[in-house]
Amino acid sequence: MRNDMLLQPWRRFVPFAVLTLAFSLAFADDKPATNNAPPKGFTALFNGKDFTGWHGMPHQDPYKLAALPEADRKAQIEKWNDDLKKHWKVENGEIVNDGNGVYLTTDKEFGDIELLIDYKMYPKGDSGIYLKATPQVQIWDYTKEGGKWNLGADKGSGGLWNNSPGAPGKDPLELADKPFGEWNHFRILMLGDRVTVHLNGKLVVKHARLENFWKRGLPLPVKGPIQLQTHGSEIRWRNVYVREIPGDEANKLLREMSDKKGYRKVFNGEDFTGWAGPVENYEVKDGSIVCKPRKGGTIHTKEEYGDFAARLEFKLPKNGNNGLAIRYPGSGDTAYAGMCELQVLDDAYKGIDPRQAHGSAYGMVAAQRGYQRPIGEWNYQEVTVKGSKIKVELNGCVILDCDLSKVDKFMANSPHPGKDRTSGHFGFAGHNDPVAFRNIEIKRLDAK
Repeated sequence: MRNDMLLQPWRRFVPFAVLTLAFSLAFADDKPATNNAPPKGFTALFNGKDFTGWHGMPHQDPYKLAALPEADRKAQIEKWNDDLKKHWKVENGEIVNDGNGVYLTTDKEFGDIELLIDYKMYPKGDSGIYLKATPQVQIWDYTKEGGKWNLGADKGSGGLWNNSPGAPGKDPLELADKPFGEWNHFRILMLGDRVTVHLNGKLVVKHARLENFWKRGLPLPVKGPIQLQTHGSEIRWRNVYVREIPGDEANKLLREMSDKKGYRKVFNGEDFTGWAGPVENYEVKDGSIVCKPRKGGTIHTKEEYGDFAARLEFKLPKNGNNGLAIRYPGSGDTAYAGMCELQVLDDAYKGIDPRQAHGSAYGMVAAQRGYQRPIGEWNYQEVTVKGSKIKVELNGCVILDCDLSKVDKFMANSPHPGKDRTSGHFGFAGHNDPVAFRNIEIKRLDAK
């Protein structure tokens, strides 16, 4: 953020290779647990006896539910709980639904998770798992007799069925359902909006974005409940386990699971080789580039880029302020002389124009707020620049997707003469705060 526009007013490091190996092994040995005994690191959401920790809720817009007065919201949930008692029961340590009624919904809301769950489908069944109260990881009768091949049932279960036609993840990568009468096992990884699904040990969805059914074009809420859907046929569930994923692990998984081809390190973690600008105002600390307190200016790569994708991690102090210089000409204020400055700012910063929020094309297009990790934790961010279009994905959630060629209104009516630049340097625009950056990689997307 520009200083002149400011208004005054999680965890132990796990070596990347070890984490990646552990993740791969976990999915390779993808077998259902038994006897309601969660694997190490997981918590049982179902106790095998009753619905403690759950309530009833149908296909319901979570934004509208949250907007109700607390008393009205509690009264509505009580009505749904009455319906739950009519259609859901526990039998021999299994959750049983008769095919009707509200959905079984966790009381607790979850963000980044690994979810394990077994289910048994019956003929003509149609069900699913809502993540963050959003439909859904699909479950259904995959046979022709089930009568839903026209909807994609022939492709099998596990897809993100409510995604847009042709969108990644809508259809499963392969049919992995077991025959009727046998238990199926899901392993679901959710990182931000990104979902990976293994069904019976087979990868059926790989790192696809679960679209926001309720508000298309926006990222999902940061947290939300898990729901077990009912849809016209008896279905049974058991061994429901969840593991909440800490920020550092989520960052590493997001990097590992994204497309790795073509990325090249532009910072060696030791010095400013390959960088230019006022590098004396920055320091290398613990493998990171850190702006010195009360210093700043725009440091940048010596190389220039046209269309490119960048990925990096950043860490903010309270009210920390910096920015990503995009197609910077090498001099001047990148927010105006460059294509833009992509804001890097504490999401809790008060009294700002929406176009100053983190991830925004500074002064031009506002990003969605609320998707940063707590202050002091590392965040993972990807930026894609193609022509006049910019996309910013923060911690697995797309917070900005815009076309600067269509912008004709600017904050404080200040023109941005550089917004139509087609190439330039990549860098960091420091503004006095010790904001840190690490693991900085860029991939060229143009012909150069």
